[in-house]
Amino acid sequence: MVNTVLLTMTGIVLAGGENRRMGADKAFLKLDGRPLIEHVLKALKGVFDRIIIVTNSPQQYDAYGVTVVMDAFDKRGPLTGIYSGLASSQDECNFVTACDMPYLNHRFISYMAGLVEGYDAVVPKPGGRAEPLHAIYRKGLLPLIEKRIQQDLRRISAIFDDVRVRYVEEQEIYLFDPGKRSFVNINTPKEYEEATCLD
Repeated sequence: MVNTVLLTMTGIVLAGGENRRMGADKAFLKLDGRPLIEHVLKALKGVFDRIIIVTNSPQQYDAYGVTVVMDAFDKRGPLTGIYSGLASSQDECNFVTACDMPYLNHRFISYMAGLVEGYDAVVPKPGGRAEPLHAIYRKGLLPLIEKRIQQDLRRISAIFDDVRVRYVEEQEIYLFDPGKRSFVNINTPKEYEEATCLD
């Protein structure tokens, strides 16, 4: 059963990358016969009532029936994408992910949502390293994120030093996703080939 706290959350998908390493638009690479973005949206629609895609090619997502917004700043990067999604959301808490993560686990996302009370962010640590593009952020972080963007400090994890973060540790992740497939992302042709072998 989906945790009822999720009814007050929005799912945000970042789809504004430059795809330099892949050489093609990752969101529309086919996996198991469907574009990656469709895998991500299917997982999120099973959890969230509201979904936002952040992209600089909004016309490509017209058919998906979700809110589509563009970057709020000219400075590219995932931190700008997070800012843009949060600024456009009507909800205080928001789950942020990337368009190239096709194996999202809705039960694990629901578990993370249940941890947000008293924190500014909920961030999993697969392998002991924070995964900021499979995380929950509060809108209250917008001023801090904007400051980091204006300072040209683009590393997402840099904001975690200044806020209340609930890290989701390895043993918690294992209960829902022992293979840690949730965190598979596809940035290169090699990773794409490996992902097609996972299916």
